[in-house]
Amino acid sequence: MKQTKSIIWGLAIIALGVIFGGNALGIFNINIFFDGWWTLFIIIPSLISLFTEREKFFSLAALAAGIILLLAAQDVFSFEVAGKTILAVVLILVGLGLISKAVFGNKISKEIEKKIEEKVKELEDDKTADSQMAVFSGSDRVYKDEVFSGSHLLAVFGGVDLDIRKAKFNKDAAIKAFCLFGGIDIRVPEDVQVKIKSGFIFGGVSDDRKGDSSKGKYTIYLEAAGGFGGITISDQKKK
Repeated sequence: MKQTKSIIWGLAIIALGVIFGGNALGIFNINIFFDGWWTLFIIIPSLISLFTEREKFFSLAALAAGIILLLAAQDVFSFEVAGKTILAVVLILVGLGLISKAVFGNKISKEIEKKIEEKVKELEDDKTADSQMAVFSGSDRVYKDEVFSGSHLLAVFGGVDLDIRKAKFNKDAAIKAFCLFGGIDIRVPEDVQVKIKSGFIFGGVSDDRKGDSSKGKYTIYLEAAGGFGGITISDQKKK
């Protein structure tokens, strides 16, 4: 995905260079400084993100806002109308997102859902359980030959990084994670299974593991929730 984004950005920059070069050499005359040209700094990045990012809400909202502002700059309507229209579009997208999550949300079997609830309840009753919190900040935790039994993770306008790839397991574990306008990265061993229960509004859990953990001895039960953020699960070293 990052490679695709780099290619698209590279093509866009090349096209810009061709336009500047062609104008300078008199081959053609393309005026890129039209009324509202500055909205391209909103439209182009959001358009690229729309095709390269998993979560589409911010990309759609930004693209709509950029187009509306461009029309206002072209005197199709006033900027006052543009502001109200942008608000209306955002509200519509939020509503559609809520409906989509309710209808096409994360589907897991009742058995797995029940098991996750049981494990998370055990985690909440465990007063010695590990926890990480990042509010307008960051938090990193790396396990090295330590026993991992579970963790509470919270990220609000911040980032949490939990690396348990070298942790020891003597039983199944649970992780309860919540992020709001933030991100959580969880790196797990290749031989540990992960079962996920997710409830997000404009966000979600991305499982980027490369290894096959289907026959792993232990299982991590993840209960994830939040909004306008994301949780990534990986079995690779942090880049």
